[in-house]
Amino acid sequence: MSSSGRRRALGQHFLRDAAIARAIVDLVAPTSADLVVEIGPGEGALTQELARRAGRVVALEVDRTMLEPLRRRWPTVEVVEADARTWDYGMLDRPAGGRVLVVGNLPYSVGKPILAALLEARAVIDAMALMLQREVAERLAAPPGGKVYGALSVLTQVVCDVELLLRVPPGAFKPPPKVDSAVVRLTPRAEPRVPAALEARFRDVVRAAFARRRKTLANALAGGGLGLSPGEAREAATASGVDPGRRAETLTIDEFITLTARLS
Repeated sequence: MSSSGRRRALGQHFLRDAAIARAIVDLVAPTSADLVVEIGPGEGALTQELARRAGRVVALEVDRTMLEPLRRRWPTVEVVEADARTWDYGMLDRPAGGRVLVVGNLPYSVGKPILAALLEARAVIDAMALMLQREVAERLAAPPGGKVYGALSVLTQVVCDVELLLRVPPGAFKPPPKVDSAVVRLTPRAEPRVPAALEARFRDVVRAAFARRRKTLANALAGGGLGLSPGEAREAATASGVDPGRRAETLTIDEFITLTARLS
């Protein structure tokens, strides 16, 4: 596949607005003490800013035709041919007195799997500034009570503080995408809200609750592969202080945590 064909397949649109690049990097404010991992440097709008401000920059680029141009232009940046969905973020070492930061303009088609890999490695990451398709960014940051709030919102917010901070118009990219983009800042929480022993069950409960959004909570849980009868689901919800007739999108994260503990 040609370079442009691969970029189209990934849904990759290169940022070309220097002011927006600066604003994105400002969200994590790297210093010479910090290590920054950049995802998808492309033509280098963010790389330029990161190379100027961070102590060490590791840029992950999946398109091998982009590697040499990036290395020639920014010799101090470690440009690595890598798929950001599967790269081992867990091997990163926090610099003495510094932070590990992640910055990236994530390709639309693989934004969610990259995000999942980053959340998995959150113990070694201090902060992230990620550009995503606007509707995905809005889902990450959504509060309870609306159609946008879902499993992605809960499973992200339970491990990170999420702030939607910049909306980016199509004209800031080359080629311009057909949709708007937005930038979220994710700050992994120092203390987990869900005990490690309940993490897997919590994910299963949240996904089951949202898999059938139109159903009541009790019916969604009973049909969600959790091994619960409708009666058991109603009983667990009631014992958790949650009306089993509510829908998943009305539950707060703390209510999901209490419910999970009851179901475990």
